[in-house]
This record gives sequence, C-alpha cells and structure tokens, in this order.
Amino acid sequence: MDYGRLITAMATPFTPEGAVDWETAGKLIDELIDVQKSDSIVISGTTGESPTLTDEEKLELFRFAVARSAGRARIIAGTGSNDTAHSIHLTAAAEQAGVDGALLVVPYYNKPSQEGLYRHFKAIAESTSLPVMLYNVPGRTIVSMSPETTIRLARDVANIISTKECHSLEYVAAIISGVPDSFRVYTGDDSAALPALAVGAHGVVSVASHIAGSRMKAMIDAFLAGRTAEAAELHRSLLPLYQGLFAAPSPTLVKKALELKGLPVGGVRLPLIEADEAETETLKRLLERY
Repeated sequence: MDYGRLITAMATPFTPEGAVDWETAGKLIDELIDVQKSDSIVISGTTGESPTLTDEEKLELFRFAVARSAGRARIIAGTGSNDTAHSIHLTAAAEQAGVDGALLVVPYYNKPSQEGLYRHFKAIAESTSLPVMLYNVPGRTIVSMSPETTIRLARDVANIISTKECHSLEYVAAIISGVPDSFRVYTGDDSAALPALAVGAHGVVSVASHIAGSRMKAMIDAFLAGRTAEAAELHRSLLPLYQGLFAAPSPTLVKKALELKGLPVGGVRLPLIEADEAETETLKRLLERY
C-alpha cells in the first residue's frame, strides 16, 4: 500500500445544527483530491474531530469517503482509541466499509507503558488485514511512543507499514534509521514537512493542505527532483500559514479558512469553540497571501 506523499487529515463538515453535512463532505473530498492534490485522505482523525464523532458517524463517513473518492485517493480510517477492544471492533467495521487503511493513535489518558503500547498496536493490527499507520502525537496523548517501540512494531507486524510521527524531527530520523526500507515514515507537523523529507521521510500528513495542498505538492515534487532551492523557497513561503492555522485549537481555524476561501464546512463541536473576531481578522489577512 502506497499512500503517496501528501495525505490530508480531513476536517468533518457539520450543518448549523451540528450534524454531519454530507453534501459539503462530498465537495470537500473533491476539493482535496482534484484541487489540492492529496494522494490520500484521513477520515475521522484529530482534524476530523474524532473524539466527538459517534461510531455510527465514523462508519458512515468511511463508507461515504470510499464511494466519493472512487479510487482517486486512498481513504485511511481513524479507528484508534485508548480502548484496545473497541479499536479492534471499529477497525473491523472500517475494513467492511472498504477503506484502504487504518490510522491508530497512541492511547490517551490511561498512560500505558511502552510494552503496553506494543501489545495494543500488535493486537489491533493482527485482527485486521488492513494496512496500519501508527500515530504518535504526544501533545495530545501525553504518552509518547518511543522510536524503539515503533521500530519493533515495524519489524514484528507485517501489516504495520507506516507511521505519522509528531514528536520531533529527531524521532522521525531515529525511526527511519531502524525500520525496514519498505516502512513509510510521515511527519504530522506541516512546519517540518521539508526538513522531514530531507532526513528520509516519505511525506506529510497535513492540515494546511486543505488550503495550500497544491503548493505543498509542488514543494515535495521539487525536493524529490533535486530542486532543493525551489523546495526551500516554497517551504518558507508556507510557514506563516502552517503557524497561523494552529493559533487556535485545530481544526477551528482550518474550518474558518475554508469558509473564507468559499467552501464553508460549518463550525466545530464542543468542547471546541468557534474562532473569535480577532482570530478571524488575523486569518483573513494571512489568507490574502494564499
């Protein structure tokens, strides 16, 4: 399974009443594939507000995305949680929905050991034939999976084929140094996209690609073609956007940015709150450059 170089963690569109907006979801999937050049799309990840989506909503989103993408992009289902048994159940249902892979986040709140993380991911991966992408995001989970644990899983479990690493560039490099050549490492930090490529990462799982995916793809292509100065210039030009979209808890500002760009996807579910007037005005000025 090759998820490509640019993966978008898609925001979930909501109606004014807070339900999933299926019409807009279809438009956003088309935008991400046809305009922003996403190779794959994560459904019900952090950016998709997975903590506030019901299992029923998640499964319907998986089925909807598979049908709407119609093979134009890979669909990766966010099925991880801090409950191993529940993750196994949801991953099995996602496989039945026809997705191309599963994204499994490091368990949050219950603070497992490294051995507990290893057994958690191994149990889920061995319960499914789907390719599995690990997801280490200690800023949200408190516990961080060590590079050694990621490497161990990559070597021991055949269908654990990639990871989304958000700890640091040092972790990205350490993992790449120890995993099999076929294992793909992605950074989950837009601001680290080019530096991660430079140390051997395969690509980026992005939020900013909702807005500037085509420019990010051009940056990746330039780097891979050896046009490093061009890639560096594109990366520098995108840094204000990367930083600006996280000035409030994500996906608050990427949803507002989509609205300002003419594709309103609705608000966020509590406990997240809408962008305030000052945040919106700052974002408007920033988007004039993109």
